[in-house]
Amino acid sequence: MTGSVSEEVAEAFEEQRGRLVAVAYRMLGTRADAEDAVQEAWLRLARQDAASIDNLAGWLTTVVGRVCVDMLRSRGARAEASYEELPEFVVTEDDDGAPEDDALLADAVGLALLVVLDTLRPAERLAFVLHDMFAVPFDEIGQILGRSTDAAKMLASRARRKVRDGHRPGDERRRQRAVVDAFLTAARSGDFEGLLRVLDPEVRLRAHTAGGVVVRLGATEVSDEFRRGMRARVTARRVLVNGEPGIAVWNANGAPLGVMACTVVDGRIVEILSVVGPRRLAEMDIPAAAGASSS
Repeated sequence: MTGSVSEEVAEAFEEQRGRLVAVAYRMLGTRADAEDAVQEAWLRLARQDAASIDNLAGWLTTVVGRVCVDMLRSRGARAEASYEELPEFVVTEDDDGAPEDDALLADAVGLALLVVLDTLRPAERLAFVLHDMFAVPFDEIGQILGRSTDAAKMLASRARRKVRDGHRPGDERRRQRAVVDAFLTAARSGDFEGLLRVLDPEVRLRAHTAGGVVVRLGATEVSDEFRRGMRARVTARRVLVNGEPGIAVWNANGAPLGVMACTVVDGRIVEILSVVGPRRLAEMDIPAAAGASSS
C-alpha cells in the first residue's frame, strides 16, 4: 500500500475490494482484468486527497466503472478479438433439470451471460451491470458515464432487452443438453459427420494447456481434434460449467483430464473453452468420474 494513504482509508478500501472486484468482473469477464481495474482505482485513490471524498464507496464505484469502460473500449479497438484469459469455472453435477446447487452457482457469472454482455456497448454494459446487478441508482450511473439520468435509464433498458433476448428458458436448456449429448456420442464413436452436424461451421475451440493457449477454428479442424482425443481410454460425461451444459473428462484412474464449456446457439456449438492444464484443473472442485461413460 502507498504511504500517502492513511491506514483508515486503506482499511476502508479493503472493505470495498470484494464488491469492486465483483463489479469489474461482471464488466470485463476475467478475474485478471477485474483485479487490474481495482488496482488502478487504488492507485488513483493514493493520488487523491481522501478528505475531499464524501462517499468513498461511491467514489470507488465511479472510478472502477470508468476504468472498466475505458478497458472495454480499448479492447474493442484492438484488432484481436479473443483473449487468453479464461473465465473462472464452477463445475457441478448436471442432474437433467433437477434444481442446481444455488449456493455454488450464486456467485458464478454464467458463460451464456458473458456472451450476451459481450454484445453490449461499453456504456450499456456498465448501466446494466451497475443497476441490475448492484442496484446503483441511475443518477450515479449517469455521472459515471457523463450522461443524464434519463440517458442512463435508456442504456440500461436497451441492455436489459438484449440480455432478455439472450436468456435461455428451460426448454432451451434441454435443447442445449441434447446438443452436448449428441456431440459426446459422435466424438466417442468417431462419427465425423455426426460431429459436423452439431458444430457450427465457424466453431472456435480454445484450449488452455500447461504450455499455453491452443486455438482451433472451423468444424472440420475441431472435429478432427476431438476424434483424435477420444481414441485414448478416457471417461467423459456432461456436467454444468458455470450453470451451462459442458463436459468433463477423466483418465482411467479417475483423475480429471479436462473440462469443456460449450456455448450453444441455434442448436449448434459455436464455441468450446477447454481447460486441460493440471494446475488450473487442480483449482477446480470437479465432480468424481463415477457414473460416466467410457470412450
